[in-house]
Amino acid sequence: MHPRRVVITGLGAVSPNGIGKETFWKNTCNGVSGIGRIQSFDPEGLDCMIAGEVCDFDPTRYYSETELKKLPRSVPLCVAAAAEAFEDAGVDFDAFTEEDFESLGVLVGTGGSGMDFSEKQFGFFYSDDKHKISPYAISNSLVGMLSSEVSMRFRLQGRSHVISNGCTSSTDALGYAFNAIRFGQEDWFLTGGVEACVTPAMMTGFQRMRANPVHFNTDPTRGSRPFNRDREGFVLAEGSWMLVLEELEHARRRGAEVYAEIVGYGTTCDAYHRVAIMPDGKQSTRAIKLALKDAGLSDMDVDYINFHGTSTILNDKIETLAVKQALNGYAMKIPVSSTKSMVGHPQGASGALGVTVTAMSLKQGVLTPTINLDNPDPECDMDYIANESRDARTQVAISNCISFGSKNSALVLRKF
Repeated sequence: MHPRRVVITGLGAVSPNGIGKETFWKNTCNGVSGIGRIQSFDPEGLDCMIAGEVCDFDPTRYYSETELKKLPRSVPLCVAAAAEAFEDAGVDFDAFTEEDFESLGVLVGTGGSGMDFSEKQFGFFYSDDKHKISPYAISNSLVGMLSSEVSMRFRLQGRSHVISNGCTSSTDALGYAFNAIRFGQEDWFLTGGVEACVTPAMMTGFQRMRANPVHFNTDPTRGSRPFNRDREGFVLAEGSWMLVLEELEHARRRGAEVYAEIVGYGTTCDAYHRVAIMPDGKQSTRAIKLALKDAGLSDMDVDYINFHGTSTILNDKIETLAVKQALNGYAMKIPVSSTKSMVGHPQGASGALGVTVTAMSLKQGVLTPTINLDNPDPECDMDYIANESRDARTQVAISNCISFGSKNSALVLRKF
């Protein structure tokens, strides 16, 4: 059996720099940052008091106040992005048969999902307020409940799975969905990623790791500065980016618009360290090469790469090295960029963020910038599309991800 073609037909975005696909895309093209002083709790006393939060999000559009008390923040974020992706893809649930509901699966990537909810419950437990612990404390602590909540919201009875693999989670969710469709196991999926990790404990934990910037509390939009000489670390972010993936003929029968085609997926593990990246970038290099081999393409076919680009000292220079090794001398000839300069680092949702931007770039012929790049690190010497977007006739692009636990994953997209 020949592998089937897999296309992206719907996009939904709930991002720190824009709610809704069109607003998110416009702001990303224009270099608008969504990073600010933390609003969801008082960050006073933290070394880093900034984050990428979705400040104008109204979860009561999707759940009642009573229901919201039973749910972690990741659920309404994910449901909102999913609802937009379905609408964008022209999915008409009113016309669905029982078979249709059984055929459409959910595959979501996330690093932690219910961290905000669990953190609050632990607060009750270690105080005199044990009677306030929610009866949903256990179920919401299970990462797998995220896809269940999304499936229940849309009455979808196909696969309902969560990939929790650190920062590569949603890249891997997209990769798994891609493989299931092209090898004939399913015809379509709702897939992507969500993260709601801007919490006091998470910020304190990353502070202990010295992972976040500490000198931009009064100038938050400049805090995420990938590839810059004076970068200090990643800015933690939340958000959700969801996509509808379909087998090409299935999409054509529905008359769906196509954003881009996914053509390759590669994933590896450094087997090196819990939080550090292998300095030689070898396995990240191999993940990119595997994705290109899977796509039947070479280094010279690549026109653009959406970098993981977290703004940490190690990630940016090692990822740059890995891409150079993967694409040989051709790497210096292609533009690349980091969307995290505007959004921050949404952990397990990073891959879905990158694929959403990459698909839109292929569709619209615009490459989005890396903002705050005014003093490049000499070890970061590629064309990072500094500060302003660029028109480009891009045909083949890569969305790259690197994760805690030595994980590396890459997806190859092609213009449709």
